[in-house]
Amino acid sequence: FRNKRVGDFGCGYHASFVRTILDDASKVVLADVSIADDLKANPKVKALEGDLLGSLRSLEDGGLDVVMCVSVLEHLWEPTVALREMFRILAPGGTALFNVPSWRGKTFLELSAFRLRLSPADEMNDHKMYYDPKDFWPLLVTAGFLPQNIKCFGHKFGLNTFAVCKKA
Repeated sequence: FRNKRVGDFGCGYHASFVRTILDDASKVVLADVSIADDLKANPKVKALEGDLLGSLRSLEDGGLDVVMCVSVLEHLWEPTVALREMFRILAPGGTALFNVPSWRGKTFLELSAFRLRLSPADEMNDHKMYYDPKDFWPLLVTAGFLPQNIKCFGHKFGLNTFAVCKKA
């Protein structure tokens, strides 16, 4: 992440991961419903609070070298629209990183939330979709990524699907 312009979409209030790379990145764009005040005050950070699609649409074409969206797309009614926007704001040669729960993960997430009450039920009830690589890959192509530049695979014992996509 050294000297990269990084966007974390659905970063969470504390943007925990971005805090670990903030010193290395040249610029960071954070988007979530609410973001911690210390991050908003950081001169390297552009904080976008509110609607994800509105936040994405406010960003310039090709303005980021790295785009991350972790455990967010499953909450959206129109994930392809968000993926297209992330493709648009990614610079040529840039990398996009996506993580979504898989259909196998659905079983364990719902067990944890609804039966064991270890996870927030509201969050699981907000899921609109689950994605195995065969479900997620076509969305990435539709968004604009070339098949040769997509690596899409299951991880965490198949509970999640991860994709690394380069923009040509």
